Amino acid sequence: MEANYLQSTRQQFLYYKSLGEKAMAQVPDEALHWAYNEETNSIAVIVQHLWGNMRSRWTDFLTTDGEKPWRDRDAEFEGTLITRAALLAQWEEGWNYLLGTLDALQPSDLARTVYIRNEAHTVLEAINRQLAHYPYHVGQIVHIAKMVQAGAWQTLTIARNASRGYNEEKFGDQKN
Repeated sequence: MEANYLQSTRQQFLYYKSLGEKAMAQVPDEALHWAYNEETNSIAVIVQHLWGNMRSRWTDFLTTDGEKPWRDRDAEFEGTLITRAALLAQWEEGWNYLLGTLDALQPSDLARTVYIRNEAHTVLEAINRQLAHYPYHVGQIVHIAKMVQAGAWQTLTIARNASRGYNEEKFGDQKN
């Protein structure tokens, strides 16, 4: 069961990584830095935050607190104007920290204790914490991309008013 959990969470993380990438691919470069207002974040800021969080949480995951002393969380929310290429490099680097650590974990590690901001978590709890955190921000990226693209948005899931056709195709003649 534990091995299935690690494999399942990896697949879930990759799914949300893919959604973020597909959303970012639809927006022009300048839109990566667009924010609805001063209280909201741009896609670039969200990516910077995810990168900082992933680096901090997944570096020396089993042996040091997930909130590293070298992390500057506040700086992650400053609108640094970087290129799409640099932003996507940060995105990949962050996910590589996560996936590399996840791949190195053994089922027996799930009950071990790790710390995030000096708060004890089992490894399983720490993974679940991030599995809630990262999709939350990927959803923000998708929402911003949809706003920016408006009528040009290409849906990432089942299109509006297309559920019936999707289900008919998916289930065919199968009756429940």
